[in-house]
Amino acid sequence: MIKLIPIFRIIGLLEGLSYVLLLFIAVPVKYFLNNPDYVRFLGMPHGLLFVAYILLAISMAGKLEWKAKMLSKTLLASIIPFGTFYIDNKYLRKL
Repeated sequence: MIKLIPIFRIIGLLEGLSYVLLLFIAVPVKYFLNNPDYVRFLGMPHGLLFVAYILLAISMAGKLEWKAKMLSKTLLASIIPFGTFYIDNKYLRKL
């Protein structure tokens, strides 16, 4: 179980980074410069990291006996820009 925490933190940071890059760099480049290459390049890795983050969050919730509120915050953070960074800093760093 202890080994799952650092993996979840890394996945969370990578997922958050890929989301920020996708939203604030790739999508504007796609629509303002008419170049969808960055979205294609970042989209699949972000999708895989997103799914991994969700699955690991659910797994962590069961093993660490998180309350529904904590799991909800963690899952909600995956769709809010910079949300995974907040969860990592506020909750996961202490574990």
